[in-house]
Amino acid sequence: MASTEVNKMLAAAVEACEDKKAEDIRILALDPAESGLSDYFLICSGNSDRQNVAITDAIEMKLKSDFGMYPNSVEGRRQGEWILMDYVDFIVHVFSHEKRAFYGLERLRKSATSLSLADLNAEIKSAIAAGRPKKAAAPAKVKKTAPAKKAVKAATPVVAKKAAKKAVKKAPAKAAKKASASGSKKR
Repeated sequence: MASTEVNKMLAAAVEACEDKKAEDIRILALDPAESGLSDYFLICSGNSDRQNVAITDAIEMKLKSDFGMYPNSVEGRRQGEWILMDYVDFIVHVFSHEKRAFYGLERLRKSATSLSLADLNAEIKSAIAAGRPKKAAAPAKVKKTAPAKKAVKAATPVVAKKAAKKAVKKAPAKAAKKASASGSKKR
C-alpha cells in the first residue's frame, strides 16, 4: 500500500505531465502479488521526441523542487521514443504514440487498476482525514557531564600524550609529598 507521500509525488508528476500537454495520461495501481517492483505506473504520450523529453524534464524538476526527490534511473532520454523514470514507488513511462501502441503496457498489466487524478487526490484527502500515526518522540539529548567530557578529551592522542607527560612529571612530586606526609604523621 502506497503512503500519502508517494501519492502526493505521483499527483505532482501527473500535474507536470498535464502542464506539458501530455496525452492519454493513465495511472495504473499495480497488483502487489504480480509486481514487487513498484506500486504505480504513470503512463503518458507525447507528440514528438522533444515533447517527451520536455515532459520528463518537467516531472523531474517538479519532484525535485517540491519533494527533493530524484529518479533512481532514467532510460531512453536520448532517443525520446520511450522514456522510463524509476522513482521506486512509481515508474513513469513517457511514450511516442507508435511505441505506446506497439508495447501496450496497459494490456500487459491486466490485473492493474486504472486510477484518475481525482481518485488519487481522494485517496490523499482520506488518508489525511484519517490522521497519520503520531511520530515517535525524539530521544532526549544526553547531557555530557564534566567527567564524560574529560574522558572524550583524554581519548584524543595529543591530549593523551600531554596527560601522560604531566603524570610522569608529577609522579616524583606526589611520591615526595606522600613520604613527607607519612613521615610527619609518624612523628
